[in-house]
Amino acid sequence: MKRSTGIGKYMRLDRFPTIWCAGCGNGQVVGALLRAIDTLELPQDKVVLVSGIGCSARASGYLDFNTFHTTHGRPVAFATGVKLANPDLHVLVLSGDGDTTAIGGNHFIHAARRNIGIKLFIFNNGIYGMTGGQCSPLTAHACNATTAPNGNMDTPFDICELGKAAGATYVARGATYSPVRLEAMMTDALRHDGFAVIDCVTQCPTYFGRMNKMSSAAEMLQWQKERTITLERTASLPAHAVKDKIITGVFRSERKPEYTALYHNFRQQFGKDKDHV
Repeated sequence: MKRSTGIGKYMRLDRFPTIWCAGCGNGQVVGALLRAIDTLELPQDKVVLVSGIGCSARASGYLDFNTFHTTHGRPVAFATGVKLANPDLHVLVLSGDGDTTAIGGNHFIHAARRNIGIKLFIFNNGIYGMTGGQCSPLTAHACNATTAPNGNMDTPFDICELGKAAGATYVARGATYSPVRLEAMMTDALRHDGFAVIDCVTQCPTYFGRMNKMSSAAEMLQWQKERTITLERTASLPAHAVKDKIITGVFRSERKPEYTALYHNFRQQFGKDKDHV
């Protein structure tokens, strides 16, 4: 069988077609990530993809790297173990709304505060897609879901603000309607020496779209475009023009000691210190 070229070489083509619905943005997020990996020429045998449970988590089965499909909410914990065991690996987490901000929220904030060198790509479609369209911690206020047929009462997490507050050293948000910009952020995140999180705003026409009067991917992408504004533009606009907008861009990019390097240095120092028992 002839080997695929381009980003096709990173795919397990025998697993295709995917289970993702027509118009789902997961493929766009994965495509941007694969192009970023290809740009940096990361060796396939040095890349580890970790996912939990959910629609986006299926990506680990379709991609030809070292992959873990783990338990719900725990991909960051598994990724932490992999990175500590072998710091030379490029450890990436592909995770959804609940995996990261509900059952997995605690793992997210502690990986961020430690500044462990894993990269977290959150597929943010604002809903639980695999289990029937329930509200997630990322469902926008007043939007409909199967568990909120009259509109969501809750205020969603802002992934970027949460990541910054927890100590993440690279924090960004992109959207599938602008895949080139999303790819550029992913490339920067993969270069970053420390914990990086990218909030990847994506579309779910089957549940979120259908229940919020957007029945096609094209309508959802247009909705994204109309609601999205770049961080650079916000500086010159009044507060009312920015209210309720999805702000995209790089919110933080700074250098701090990376956790696995600190950890291994500590182990070496502790092991040589004979005064410790």
